[in-house]
Amino acid sequence: MKKLLLALLLFPHPALAQDKMTVALDWFVNPDHGPIIIAQETGLFAERGLEVEIIAPADPADPPKMAAAGKADLAISYQPQLHLQVAEGLPLRRVGTLVATPLNCLLVRKDGPIAEIADLEGRKVGFSVAGVEEALLSAMLEPAGLGMADIELVNVNWSLSPSLMSGQVDAVIGAFRNFELNQMEIEGVEGRCFYPEEEGVPPYDELIYVANPAHMDAGQVERFLAATEEAVQYIVNHPQDSWEIFAATSRELDDELNARAWVDTLPRFALRPAALDPGRYARFEEFLYGAGLIDAVRPVSGLAIMPGADG
Repeated sequence: MKKLLLALLLFPHPALAQDKMTVALDWFVNPDHGPIIIAQETGLFAERGLEVEIIAPADPADPPKMAAAGKADLAISYQPQLHLQVAEGLPLRRVGTLVATPLNCLLVRKDGPIAEIADLEGRKVGFSVAGVEEALLSAMLEPAGLGMADIELVNVNWSLSPSLMSGQVDAVIGAFRNFELNQMEIEGVEGRCFYPEEEGVPPYDELIYVANPAHMDAGQVERFLAATEEAVQYIVNHPQDSWEIFAATSRELDDELNARAWVDTLPRFALRPAALDPGRYARFEEFLYGAGLIDAVRPVSGLAIMPGADG
C-alpha cells in the first residue's frame, strides 16, 4: 500500500485548474488586509481552486470603479462609501466583510487643548475625504451642542497625524485608530481618539468586499470568503505566527508600526466574512439620508447581496 501511495504521489499528473480572480485593495498592502495575505501565503485560496491576483491601487478611489466596470472581480471599499457609490449609480453590492468595526476616529493630541469634543469650538479640524467624514464629524459635534459652523475644516490630504503633531490643526477626522495612534506614539507624541460609534454615529463595517453582480461569479466569491474565514481563524489562533508570515511578504511591512497595527487590527477582522447584518446597513443608510448625503433611502437589497439571493 505504501508503494502504491508513493507511486501516486510521484507519478506526473496534470495540476488542477485554478479559477483566476482579481482583488483590488483599497490602499497599499497593510495589516488591514491580513486575512487576504494569509490566505494567499498559506495556500488557502489554492486549496479552493482559486488563483488570486492582489492589486494595490495607484489611487484609493479606483478599486470600486474597477469592480463596477468588471476590471476587478472584487474590490475592498468602505461601508460608508458604498452607500454613496450606490446613490451615485455605481452598480456595486457588498458581498463580504473584511474589518467588521469602525477604524475611523477623531484624533487629538493627548497633551493638547481638546479634552472633550466641546473644546473643538473655534478650532481647526483636518480631514482628507469630503462627504462621509464631514457627516461623521457633524454627528459627533451635535451632542456637544456644536455644528460645522463652529469649527474650521482644513483639507490636509492624507497627512493626518503629521498635521496634528505639527500643530497645523487641533484634531483630525479620518485617522485610523490602529495606525495613526501607533504612528504618533512611535514618534513620541501620544494621541487620543474619540470614537464615532460612541458619539452618535451608527456602527458600521469599516472594510468590505464589493462586486458588480452582473460580472460576479457567486461560486468564486463564496470560495474566496471561505478561504479568508479560515485565514482569520488561523490569525486569531496563531497571532505571532501569522504576523511573521505577513511581515515576510515585504521588507516594508516588517517594522514596528505594522507590528503594532497587526495586534490592534486582529480583533476587528470579521470572523464570519460572508455574514450580513441588514440592520447595520439600513441604519447607516438612514443616517446618511438624514445628513443630506444621499437623495433617498434604498433597501438593503440595493446595497448588499442578500442571503439566498442569486449572484
